[in-house]
Amino acid sequence: MFREMRRFKQQLPDEEALEVLKEGHLGVLSVLGEDDYPYGLPIDYYLDEDGHVYFHGAKEGHKVDAIARHDKVSLCVMDEDTPDDSFSRYVRSVIVFGSIAPVEDHAKAMEKAWGLAMHIFPEQTEFYRNDLKRNESRVQVLELVPEHITGKRVHEQ
Repeated sequence: MFREMRRFKQQLPDEEALEVLKEGHLGVLSVLGEDDYPYGLPIDYYLDEDGHVYFHGAKEGHKVDAIARHDKVSLCVMDEDTPDDSFSRYVRSVIVFGSIAPVEDHAKAMEKAWGLAMHIFPEQTEFYRNDLKRNESRVQVLELVPEHITGKRVHEQ
């Protein structure tokens, strides 16, 4: 169902792809938008121990409407570029394909929102505790269940 990587020599081992995904927190989530146009948006995420990827956001808008129509998405993540003196670029990228849906269980949604906050800003514990308490009725948490994950090492010159 999913294509083999054309440049297979650059494919990351599964463990390394998961490491890139786990360490990162910003990616581009791509959905099938209005009139079947792709819609990619930068979004914070975290990979939980359950192997699912979690996001938070508003309960309405382009992203939510697109997901309601078509639940298949992809998430693209890149780690930090490490250029050298020759201006070459070294980067690892990961693409996650899967299905996404809102987390309906309120307790689980709050747990995952907290996990996301602590993944991105662990030093802001008190701020996020208060923010989640104040805004919990408006928080939407989305869960991406991966069906295929692939990683690639890129060395551009």
